[in-house]
Amino acid sequence: MELVPLLFIAFAVVVLLVLPMRQRNRAMQQARQLQESLTVGAEVMTTSGLFGRVVAIGDTAVDLEIAPGVAVRWAKPAIAEIRSQTAPADPVADPSRADGDPGPV
Repeated sequence: MELVPLLFIAFAVVVLLVLPMRQRNRAMQQARQLQESLTVGAEVMTTSGLFGRVVAIGDTAVDLEIAPGVAVRWAKPAIAEIRSQTAPADPVADPSRADGDPGPV
């Protein structure tokens, strides 16, 4: 009977500490995989909801084209989602590129 409180405390530690820590580690691993899978031309969304196309990738930052000829630099952890992995082959076919300008190179 004296083991019941100890078992209850051990169970509470697992539920309150270990399980959330595992979920947090899993989320961090998924974010790391997303950052590593970024490619130039991918359509992405940032954590603040900005949509753009990746035009350059550095060690810690990503340059996103948010309008024709307008590129901004974001930290890699700010990329929340990859919307599409490939860029259109024909710049004129892309509605954001109606003028045919390929943008920054």
